[in-house]
Amino acid sequence: MIDDVTRFFTEQLPWVQTLMGLALLALAALAANWVLKKVILRLAAPFLDTRTKTADKAAARLATVVPLAMISRGIDFVPNLPAELATIISNIASACIVLSIAMAASKGLDYVEELYRRTPEAATRPIKGYFQVVKIGVYCAAAILAIAVLIEQSPLLLLSGLGAMAAVVMLVFKDTILSLVASIQLTSNDMLRVGDWIEMPSMNADGDVVDIALHTVKVQNFDKTITTIPTHRLIADSFRNWRGMSESGGRRIKRALPLDQNSVRFLADEEVQGLSKFRLLEGYLAKKDEELRAWNARELAGDTNPVNARRITNIGTFRAYVIAYLRAHPRLTDKGFTLLVRQQAPTAQGLPLEIYCFTGTTDWNDYESIQADIFDHLIAILPEFGLRLYQQPSGMDLRGLKAG
Repeated sequence: MIDDVTRFFTEQLPWVQTLMGLALLALAALAANWVLKKVILRLAAPFLDTRTKTADKAAARLATVVPLAMISRGIDFVPNLPAELATIISNIASACIVLSIAMAASKGLDYVEELYRRTPEAATRPIKGYFQVVKIGVYCAAAILAIAVLIEQSPLLLLSGLGAMAAVVMLVFKDTILSLVASIQLTSNDMLRVGDWIEMPSMNADGDVVDIALHTVKVQNFDKTITTIPTHRLIADSFRNWRGMSESGGRRIKRALPLDQNSVRFLADEEVQGLSKFRLLEGYLAKKDEELRAWNARELAGDTNPVNARRITNIGTFRAYVIAYLRAHPRLTDKGFTLLVRQQAPTAQGLPLEIYCFTGTTDWNDYESIQADIFDHLIAILPEFGLRLYQQPSGMDLRGLKAG
């Protein structure tokens, strides 16, 4: 009885054989896929890199080739399946094999790039952009091979047609080509590294570089926002890289005190005596007094008119005090750095006295604290020298004048 039923289905209903064959083939492919990914890969997991999942993903995508190959080859053994349909299924499976290999190769490149990022050279020579170019080439080659398999034509036939599409390809990949050239220039000239602090006002970027890719460079601004900059813009436009400051160990202070020019004058003898109490000025005042006495004695030749004599000024004494104060400051450094205090050209906003020095740290908080402490002191001590800061009249000043 059972033999009669089986003979009926196999002889009278051939499509049953086809469905059974397809089901068996699908089950065999699924079983192979399960064994490879759930058994073999799990057994091999301890021998792979445990610090990343990229190697596991590459192996999993490569393992997909086996069930696809079983479908591609086994479809011909399914009974009563039309030849055209068998060919289509086989070609699709073969194309999927090509894509699976390409995806596995892509993950393999990601793993190699991860290994490189663990090396010290990765901080100065990022290669992520180069790997992205290679992956683009892998996927392009896979696409050509997959199409060739689907249409059952030689890949060379497709490649010969690409010559006519060169202009279109150049247009489509214009940004990629520009970014590739920019990446090569940035890397070869060591213009940018991950972790660099850069400023690029044209792109509203001011922060640390967190990622350098083929098409984009990501900058985390100090307000924690992310600015994405096209790589080629870093070559076309200018940007400031603060790496040199960070590596030098010192950060520049360059700020001017606008002095009221009406407060600049000569110092009387009693004022000089009073300023001689400043320990930072002892050496300067003694040397200056000796220099002026010698010059006056030599050049005046008995002329007692004080208008012809050289005398000490309050602004010159204050400038000497600032220099001595900066040199004695424990948080400033002069090892290989410039330290000076200079007068700039007088303006309608006063006489700028510029302080130019370097802190012994590059930490932003410490830098701002040191700078504020220096100028707090200098502004507060100005009246001791008979000097005033210049500032434009405020509402309180104008009200006082009106009341007077």
